[in-house]
Amino acid sequence: MTVLSIKKDDFKKEVLEYKGTVLVDFYADWCGPCKIMGPIVDKLSDQLKNIRFTKVNVDENPDLSTEYSIFSIPTLLIFKEGKMISQMVGVVSRDQLLNTLMTLP
Repeated sequence: MTVLSIKKDDFKKEVLEYKGTVLVDFYADWCGPCKIMGPIVDKLSDQLKNIRFTKVNVDENPDLSTEYSIFSIPTLLIFKEGKMISQMVGVVSRDQLLNTLMTLP
């Protein structure tokens, strides 16, 4: 499954109104740690078909970044049924992210 790139206009439909679990990767193209985290998110999106994986470019969506208090990138937010239930800031290992996603309520 591919990671869906979304913008502010798509966020409500693709994340908040989605019936299920959504991971949102807030990133920037110039960000070194984001370049490390991106492939981890991509690989897990292929493995975990029951979770929607999305990404938001903070440079292209400053309003969304402000709304969700994104001060450092990468930041991963996990939503379930439209409510944010988890947040991870910085690079996390594949195993750590997989464990978090597998133990969601």
